[in-house]
Amino acid sequence: MDLDIATVVGIVVAVGAIIYGFTLGGGTVTSLIDVPSAIIVLGGTIGATIITYSMDNIKKVPRLLARAFKNEKDNYLEIIKYFTYLAQKARSEGLLSLESEIESEEIKKFDPILKECLELVVDGSDMELIKTTMENKIYVEDMEAKKEAGIFESAGGYAPTMGLIGTVMGLVQALGNLTEPDKLGPAVAVAFITTLYGAILANVFFLPIAQKLKNRAKVKTTERELILEGSLSLQAGENPRILERKLMTFVAQAQLKNTPQKGGVELNEEVGGR
Repeated sequence: MDLDIATVVGIVVAVGAIIYGFTLGGGTVTSLIDVPSAIIVLGGTIGATIITYSMDNIKKVPRLLARAFKNEKDNYLEIIKYFTYLAQKARSEGLLSLESEIESEEIKKFDPILKECLELVVDGSDMELIKTTMENKIYVEDMEAKKEAGIFESAGGYAPTMGLIGTVMGLVQALGNLTEPDKLGPAVAVAFITTLYGAILANVFFLPIAQKLKNRAKVKTTERELILEGSLSLQAGENPRILERKLMTFVAQAQLKNTPQKGGVELNEEVGGR
């Protein structure tokens, strides 16, 4: 698996900074370790999250975690190159010539929605039908991706509360032993570790993972919208160069600033060399 370095580095830097700052103040790493506190926070958070979602959704967690740690890059430019090639082929050989692309190895590199769109285009489906069908599909898949990210968002909301519950439980236990004042300080310190665990889990792990999954979902949605717009342009028989320029508007401004003029030349040269 191609590891997403940003996710790993971010977690390491955040946890490392917290621990390092604590030790600089005179604390020790061992004083931050408390198994009962970890069980309360982790167990309580996992349990509350399971209650919130169905088991079918919970079963997706390992896959979602793997995705958060997997390096994913957008395919905007590759999609534009491919559609420019398709437009050139359709212009010279007709739309039916694109049928050979439906089962090609090239199309498998992209989102499956591209194959579906191309099938509709080759079949001569009405543009409004293609637009409505694919927009509904994109919307449903976008909502599902947000729901999946919501699992970690919910966990990020429950973790601090579980930490607070653990702290209250610890304080109840500590204050129940006021006859031994020498043990009161350490007991109170341990009680507050659960709050710390909850805050760290929420803000260093659960919530950032949720946001990363949401960002990935946005990229996927943009790619699908790009594919849909390209398919509609193919159906309309647009000029390859015009199609390319239209699709480039889907690319982030940050990318356009780097190669605003170069993009068109490179795309045509590369596609022309296929």
